[in-house]
Amino acid sequence: MKTVAVIGAGTMGNGIAHVFAQNGFKVNLIDISEASLEAGLANIVKNLDRMVAKEKISEETKANTLSNIGTCTSVTDGSKNVDLAVEAATESLELKLDIFRQLDAACANHTILATNTSSISITQIAAATKRPEKVIGMHFMNPVPIMQLVEIIRGYSTSDETAEVIMTLSENLGKTPTEVNDYPGFVANRILMPMINEAIETLYNGVAGVHEIDTVMKLGMAHPMGPLQLGDFIGLDVCLSIMNVLYDGFKNPKYAPCPLLVNMVMAGKLGIKSGEGFYDYSTSRKAEKVAAQFSQ
Repeated sequence: MKTVAVIGAGTMGNGIAHVFAQNGFKVNLIDISEASLEAGLANIVKNLDRMVAKEKISEETKANTLSNIGTCTSVTDGSKNVDLAVEAATESLELKLDIFRQLDAACANHTILATNTSSISITQIAAATKRPEKVIGMHFMNPVPIMQLVEIIRGYSTSDETAEVIMTLSENLGKTPTEVNDYPGFVANRILMPMINEAIETLYNGVAGVHEIDTVMKLGMAHPMGPLQLGDFIGLDVCLSIMNVLYDGFKNPKYAPCPLLVNMVMAGKLGIKSGEGFYDYSTSRKAEKVAAQFSQ
């Protein structure tokens, strides 16, 4: 396996492209938006520069990594001659199904099709292709160049061979692959998102404030960041989308998204990406100032 297509140049996509390229793979980074591709490449350069400054990699490694990355605005053109395609687009079922139909038509018969989805059924995505045995979940964690885990999810028809190839590949990337079964949210988000949602419920019910809730979880539970800060970091729209997948998949009221989360997303208060969520990021990307709505 030498060539990889990564579909989506956002936070996860450019991180995945970075990791593959740094490990010697030729990568086609694909996005319909030229602006997104430019932003994605700029983020890769920034992350590489940070690694050089910390003496984790050399200038030569940085140069080689960047030389391994090409860009394309067409899924069909960018995925014709690759051994693996990793979809990292927005967490939308219809969008992912459309991308996988395009990949199935464009890719060679041997190509494995992976999705970075954090919650959507691999079996459902695979059903949009004529190669369900070669479709698998490859859920990287954010930030991809730093986080060790890759959650590997088999669909109903994923073959043993496909799973073994992706497990070995993940190890070769310096990651720790962990195989889980194909249920809504898998393991990571089935546990994480209800925790974040419960923290929002705790705020919504007036039990404690933003800073207080995050402080309890950081100092009392040894979490590196509080759940409200983490929700802002992930994107509250993404959190809502995943909660909806869990709620629709299990039909269990415990997975219903908090009304406060729903209202914040409708109001465009999405966290770091919009400049405000539970914290105010207008002057700093650090969660240092509680948003005005919650600071009274």
